[in-house]
Amino acid sequence: MFIVLQAIYFFLPAYVANMIPVICGTASVSGRLSQPIDGYHSIHGVRIFGNSKTWAGLIGGTLGGMIVFIIQQELYRFSFFQSLSLIHYSTQSLLFGLFMALGALCGDLAKSFVKRRVGKASGESWFPFDQVDYVLGAFVFIIPFYVPSALVFIVLLLVAPLFHYAANYLAFVLGLKKVWW
Repeated sequence: MFIVLQAIYFFLPAYVANMIPVICGTASVSGRLSQPIDGYHSIHGVRIFGNSKTWAGLIGGTLGGMIVFIIQQELYRFSFFQSLSLIHYSTQSLLFGLFMALGALCGDLAKSFVKRRVGKASGESWFPFDQVDYVLGAFVFIIPFYVPSALVFIVLLLVAPLFHYAANYLAFVLGLKKVWW
């Protein structure tokens, strides 16, 4: 059971990075940051990512994930957090936090690209891909720094849907999303 806590703690930067775009998407952000990453461009008449993938979400999510990683680095001074940690935060570069957060968001972008190609609308549920896209993206991006065990990977894939639905339900209750899934 402790491995589940360790895996969740390890992956906090990716979780936060994945949740922040929901908040940034509804915040009163103006100008270029509020624009979709795809610039409203399409491929064969189908949007590349869609309106919900904005620069504000990408930048905000990346920064949020990095801030969580910096906090983890600071907490690593305490023995409790050392025992909870899968990596040595004192020796990891801030690039690790950047890559984990950015990887989570790029995994979501890649899923959105494929989702549009298979005819799924923006906001339409696509299980299990909506729930694990950020896990896969973050893992791909952190491989140059650290390769988690297969058990950690499996644990994160299993808990990802729980976090996904909990975060979406909270966003729905707070009026940040129109649907809870």
